[in-house]
Amino acid sequence: MTDWTKYVAFKGPVVMIGFGSIGKGSLPLILRHIGLDPSQVTVVTPEAEGRAIAEEMGVAYIQQAITPENMAATLDPLLGEAGGFIVNLSVEVSSVDLMRYAASKKALYIDTCIEPWPGGYTDASLSLSERSNYALREGMLALRKELGASSSTAVVTHGANPGMVSHFVKQALMNLAADKGQAAAAPTTREGWGQLARDLGVKGIHIAERDTQVTQGGKPKDIFYNTWSIDGFISEGLQPAELGWGSFEGELPFDGAEHDYGCGAAIYLKRPGAATRVRTWTPKAGSVIGFLITHSEAISISDYFTLRDESGRAFYRPTCHYAYHPSDAAVLSVHEMEGNAMTPQPTFHLMNDDIVEGIDELGVLLYGHDRNAYWYGSQLSIEEARKLAPYQNATGLQVTSAVLSGMVWAIENPERGVTEPDEMDFARCLEIQMPYLGPVVGEYSDWTPVQGRGELFPEDIDREEPWRFKNVIVR
Repeated sequence: MTDWTKYVAFKGPVVMIGFGSIGKGSLPLILRHIGLDPSQVTVVTPEAEGRAIAEEMGVAYIQQAITPENMAATLDPLLGEAGGFIVNLSVEVSSVDLMRYAASKKALYIDTCIEPWPGGYTDASLSLSERSNYALREGMLALRKELGASSSTAVVTHGANPGMVSHFVKQALMNLAADKGQAAAAPTTREGWGQLARDLGVKGIHIAERDTQVTQGGKPKDIFYNTWSIDGFISEGLQPAELGWGSFEGELPFDGAEHDYGCGAAIYLKRPGAATRVRTWTPKAGSVIGFLITHSEAISISDYFTLRDESGRAFYRPTCHYAYHPSDAAVLSVHEMEGNAMTPQPTFHLMNDDIVEGIDELGVLLYGHDRNAYWYGSQLSIEEARKLAPYQNATGLQVTSAVLSGMVWAIENPERGVTEPDEMDFARCLEIQMPYLGPVVGEYSDWTPVQGRGELFPEDIDREEPWRFKNVIVR
């Protein structure tokens, strides 16, 4: 098929920084659906192995790591005096510094997470709070204030999650309202969305994901397997576990702590996310145990839906966190890494061409309302992902299609400053992504995190408020 929908045209240069699994998967979608010539695009990455793929598509390829010292010298000749689009799909390149640079060039910008320079995730001289995603987000919010609301658009954290899931939350709220006989136009303000979530009785949101993609032969010893960036997964897994902390919650977890700066929407635990497990539910998998991996959406969603009184006190806020059961091979990889004092394996293996079956079931579980729980999301299989686009597995395509939708929205809205997914047009972004997400379904569930517990062994369970985090976390 070559008659692809061109959502928007772009005349300036496009610089893609990083060309791992998400870069390789994003490039064909960009060339399909954005009106530009491949000669406008340059890939800048420290790795050599993607050169043949980029050049086959007519894209220039520069093998160069971006550092604080060479960032401007490397990018200036590629972007020219003004305009352009920086697509940041790298690791260990500061998102805030790149956004500031993009604004100085009046260039558009997009990334899938807020990255620090090397060492930022694991610098032992920093406090746990200082190396959290909360801190990285606060740095981004400070930059937004510095640059102003009408600077060139910089779409931050717009992959599958964070990113797409924020749009899923809004669509799920609209579905829940319609099913309750409260159908109305989508709110147009942040406060309106918060009021809708509160009126519907939503106490919290899990980003609930179960990846069942498998390879033939299983995972060998001393190799970290994963279906997406292994560097990225390990980095965020070694950050402290974080979650948006809802107004219905009770006391903090025994190892929980609040930040003494910023928006106040989230807490962190004094342990890594890769060593923290939580209970959740998805339609096909049912009840699962996932990792509480820190993600920006856990903070931004809770913050976005917060309602405050005249004194500034938050009287409504949903709890929000990621609950991630990756592929079985990735689970074994994390266990093996944890057994070695969180020292990563010497070899990484990105699962892609060797995947033989499975789906990535990724969605949002809205819970605590009078219908208990509602999951809405994508159930994309490896077979369908391969039919839809090259260089993809199911996990990757959920991310790369979000990169595409975020780029289209930025081109259509070029002077919106630094923008989080929660602040974008959810319907427009989902319109662009839907053809690449496989079955997108909504399903109610009577499951709760206390179901079936306390029968064989005594547990400290809050049955009066079953959705409280103390019941969700696996202690």
